[in-house]
Amino acid sequence: MPTKYDLAIIGSGGGAFAAAIRATTLSKSVLMIERGTLGGTCVNSGCVPSKTLIAAAEARHSAADATDRFPGITTTTEPVDMAALIDGKQSLVESLRSEKYADVADSYGWAVRRGDAAFAGTPDAPVLQVAGDDGSTETIQAEHYLVATGSRPWAPPIDGLDEAGYLTSTTAMELTEVPGSLLVLGGGYVALEQAQLFARLGSQVTVLVRSRLASKEEPEVSRTLQEVFADEGIRVVRRALPTRVFRDATGQVVVTADVSGGAQEFRADQVLVALGRRPVTDGLSLDTVGVQTGDSGEVVVSDRMQSSNSRIWAAGDVTGHPEFVYVAAHHGALVAENAFADADRAVNYARLPRVTFTSPAIGAVGMTEMEIVGAGIRCDCRVLPLHHVPRALVNRDTRGFIKIVVDADTSEILGLTAVGKDAGELAAAGVHVLGKTIAEVADAWAPYLTMAEGIRIAAKNFTTDPSKLSCCA
Repeated sequence: MPTKYDLAIIGSGGGAFAAAIRATTLSKSVLMIERGTLGGTCVNSGCVPSKTLIAAAEARHSAADATDRFPGITTTTEPVDMAALIDGKQSLVESLRSEKYADVADSYGWAVRRGDAAFAGTPDAPVLQVAGDDGSTETIQAEHYLVATGSRPWAPPIDGLDEAGYLTSTTAMELTEVPGSLLVLGGGYVALEQAQLFARLGSQVTVLVRSRLASKEEPEVSRTLQEVFADEGIRVVRRALPTRVFRDATGQVVVTADVSGGAQEFRADQVLVALGRRPVTDGLSLDTVGVQTGDSGEVVVSDRMQSSNSRIWAAGDVTGHPEFVYVAAHHGALVAENAFADADRAVNYARLPRVTFTSPAIGAVGMTEMEIVGAGIRCDCRVLPLHHVPRALVNRDTRGFIKIVVDADTSEILGLTAVGKDAGELAAAGVHVLGKTIAEVADAWAPYLTMAEGIRIAAKNFTTDPSKLSCCA
């Protein structure tokens, strides 16, 4: 006989845990099924390991850069012990996996099964077949099911790529030696973070990007990051389309790319493919139970996160929605409430903040200038260089800007983008700024010598030349 639960979850990442926590607090029985490592992408191979390595690389870069930034400071740096750095990263990952995942599941008391899950039955009577690690097979029946299987790095079908071998964002963070040289394919947030990370650890890095860096953000972002990368010795080649990859007699990777209509060769010790991710839905037999999937394999869901089968829901990267762990967690809690608490919650990304952890960082929330114009709204905007922000001046780091875009007819703020130290915090503050008028923000309190004060100065920039402002005035 099938084992019965109120909610059966495939996956164990942020979306899965948020759903399990909320369902458990609603007194529902929960089963979580995981075929790999507990915790999903964020803690194991995404946010946590990448950001701790980025922080380490920034510490090394800051030491090397301090002499130029601050008179009277003398520092030195030594080559990186990559093996020790990776060991430290792994210790942090294992600690957080235990504290924030395994221990949390134990404290709430839901069941966890190790094994591969696939749907069976019919659309009207779906069940899960779970093939356990021990060779057992179990049939699971639930009132509701949640697919929270995440995504994995994706590589395009470039001639010779598989044979030559390549790094992904996951495998790059397992290297025990810093590559002498590295080619990065891509210009999104993963490519940007990893390119700067390895450059700061000592690699000679070249980035091949099809359009521009951070192409989904404001064009000022791309220009600023390209200048930063140039200053740090990172070569960026735009309008580059890789067509062939092979390893030469010395073992180096050779990438042939069409660059502005002509073929060029690029060589390095390693190549990192950072051209996006794809949802993990293979092997789930979703079609058996009437669950529609999209062109990339994503589970097609409504704004309530419900699939084409009313008893089957999805959360996180597997939906093809914005790939942030806090989005997955929001999805998971929303699913539990819609399924079990008679809620009718819809996901809304209008105020979703997004951050790229380069240095300086990229933080944004709301619409871009292009999106506003595309929506038929009359747009007004101002770009405030960071040399007008006192915090940036005392940091001796004025690389970057704060851009505010508004509805020209109402002065309502529709979007904010920042490049600079703590840009992520500026994006978080921007969540609460959206919808306010420029006058309201310009007249609001802002503590002196904070980066957040830059938002107030950027708002004042609509009516006053910032070079004519005194401190706090």
